[in-house]
Amino acid sequence: MSKPNISIFFPVYNDERTVQAVTEKALAFGKECAGLFEVIIINDCSPDNSGKIADTLALTYSNVRVIHHPKNLGYGAAVKSGLGAAQYEYVCFTDGDDEYDMEEFKKLIKLKDYYDLIITFRYKKIYSNKRIFISYIYNRLLRWIFRTNFRDISTGLRLVRKDILADINLITDSPFIGAELTIKTMLKGYRVGEVGIQTFPRKFGQGASTSFKNIMRTIKDMRKVYREIFSDHYDLPKNRQR
Repeated sequence: MSKPNISIFFPVYNDERTVQAVTEKALAFGKECAGLFEVIIINDCSPDNSGKIADTLALTYSNVRVIHHPKNLGYGAAVKSGLGAAQYEYVCFTDGDDEYDMEEFKKLIKLKDYYDLIITFRYKKIYSNKRIFISYIYNRLLRWIFRTNFRDISTGLRLVRKDILADINLITDSPFIGAELTIKTMLKGYRVGEVGIQTFPRKFGQGASTSFKNIMRTIKDMRKVYREIFSDHYDLPKNRQR
């Protein structure tokens, strides 16, 4: 059986201590599991040396390339840059802080013929009680507001078929991007699957997804997507009006 062609990408922001390790893990995964593959690093104008390290890696490995944002645009914007730049049939993306392991993509690859988007849920969470509580409330809220049953809609490791992305208009730049992609993929009639994965504690710093700034950005984007999806004109059948 031939191996699939895969694009692998991850955003970096203050990830100078992990960008090389994550890149090397992505290369190892691609060599083992893909026919053709590429690794794309999205530097969201990181103030540390993440961008410089990424450029060095791109010079060292022919199938690594870097996209630099001229200013910090946010996690969601970095994900959209990666999705837009990916050239192969299947797109695997994760975070640049090494909390998720590239080996988990092997589980997702097994299901690529059954789903168009495969998201993941963390069945063992190695986080602070505060972050676990915020995640619990967030996912409960999204299940209620958007009428879904997804366990952990924004976990930062997933696989999507490249060809469905042209049918999905993503409008958010915050960490809400994962939820937006999942909800809109479901509403477009594509198959969404879930796989349980492990997570690992950060070896330095703190994650920014639950910072006050990102929480406010997420709430703003949640409201924006809600207004879009529940408007009177979103994705109506042809020749139908309300």
